[in-house]
Amino acid sequence: MKHIRTAGKRKEFAVLATARSAQAAMMVLPPGESTGEVQNEHPKSEQWLYVVSGTGQATVNKRKVQLGPQSLLLIEKGEAHQIKNTGKQPLVTLNVYAPPAYDGKGDVLFRAKSWRDRLTPGK
Repeated sequence: MKHIRTAGKRKEFAVLATARSAQAAMMVLPPGESTGEVQNEHPKSEQWLYVVSGTGQATVNKRKVQLGPQSLLLIEKGEAHQIKNTGKQPLVTLNVYAPPAYDGKGDVLFRAKSWRDRLTPGK
């Protein structure tokens, strides 16, 4: 058993715990910030995103949905996505990845190939 206190975890993105089959992370986006371009950051993992506080918008495969406290969003393997804070307070989310998507430093374990990589023989 692991008990993780999340009160002090207010970095933009922090892996909280990793097990063999799943991983938990906390994300905090300041007002107006986003996770970057709409892309598939973790192509081999499902992501369950739970909104702890704040408001935002998720774009998943060009479909938009509004997020607020107690929202739960499933981003399935292979879905391009972006999360944006549309509110005036930080958007705080608890994310579960199955299987784990990040290493202990928060770097992506398996990155999706870009369209250029798909066109280049041998990649």
